[in-house]
Amino acid sequence: MSEITLELKSITKSYLRGKPGQVDVLRGADLTLRAGEAVALVAPSGAGKSALLHIAGLLDTPDTGRVTIAGTDTTGRGDRTRTALRRREAGFVYQFHHLLPEFTAEENIILPQLANGIPHRKAKARARDLLSRVGLEARADHRPAALSGGEQQRAAFCRALANSPKVLLADEPTGNLDPATADQVFAALMDLVRGTGLSALIATHNLDLAARMDRAVRLENGTLVPASFG
Repeated sequence: MSEITLELKSITKSYLRGKPGQVDVLRGADLTLRAGEAVALVAPSGAGKSALLHIAGLLDTPDTGRVTIAGTDTTGRGDRTRTALRRREAGFVYQFHHLLPEFTAEENIILPQLANGIPHRKAKARARDLLSRVGLEARADHRPAALSGGEQQRAAFCRALANSPKVLLADEPTGNLDPATADQVFAALMDLVRGTGLSALIATHNLDLAARMDRAVRLENGTLVPASFG
């Protein structure tokens, strides 16, 4: 059985929102991801998908519960340790690509590696390899404005994987794309997951894409339950 890359155990999270007072977004959510596995996360808007992804990726901390990523229990870890773990073990993709407009596609993938101390020559080779995996090797020297929406998002996937993380976290990564382009981008994402052996947790409203992943979970009343489509 493949290694566990991410484990969420009994995760709770509450927020204070004006007059109604405390809102319990997560109420004991449990999830385990394994290497090479793509899992869809589905839920209505406002149900807590983004909160769950931020906690899983160490951008936020749970009120209670345990987050273990790449074998490291992050409970009680300081900001510096959590930041180092996040940079090394988690990659993020959002609905909008957030590529730096003044840099080329290749440079956008090189920069996070340089921030992690990777030598430029090695970082450039890694960027070229990732771009070739998603069919963008000929577009490596183009800035984001010169790329199509689908190309921008594929480049964003490559940037998320620049530092060879164990876990990819994606929040509606095809939400801004037309159906045909979304299908192409999703296929590229799945090729990356299969080809690199990482695990992916992908929040999506697209049930057709969700049904094509290894499994799906639904966020209901603050907990995660298996989801099926048919």
